[in-house]
Amino acid sequence: MMCPYCRHDETKVIDSRASEDFAIRRRRECLNHTCARRFTTYEKIEEAPLKVIKKDGTRVPFDREKIRSGLEKACYKRPVKDEVIERIISEVEADVYREFDREVPSRDIGERVFNMLRNVDQVAFVRFASVYREFKDVNDFVEELEPMLRASAKAARLSQ
Repeated sequence: MMCPYCRHDETKVIDSRASEDFAIRRRRECLNHTCARRFTTYEKIEEAPLKVIKKDGTRVPFDREKIRSGLEKACYKRPVKDEVIERIISEVEADVYREFDREVPSRDIGERVFNMLRNVDQVAFVRFASVYREFKDVNDFVEELEPMLRASAKAARLSQ
């Protein structure tokens, strides 16, 4: 590994540990005695690119930023921290890479996000559901909300 500061071609690894997103974080030190600076590198396993099968049958490369975009729209002006959004994205990505080899239907990705968001913020969940499930009218909202409302009412009764 070349030092990014002095371009010396010898460094040593001081510390290694697993990081999120299937990467290995390494702390390195330059072996050039006049530099001796430390820096961090991330190593990521190179895999065959995962393709997402969209509803129309087309295939596109998996892109975690598309998940982020959908979550940020659903969570707009909601008390959902960026760390929570990042955790959902990482968990969905890990699930998808664990369960699928080369291709994953977009509906499987959507279902995973859908189910995780349900436990994070109910308003963001309904926003995501309205787009993901392609709600056509108010009845579609009611159908999706009924189980949530029943569970909420049951919890309220139990706490009394």
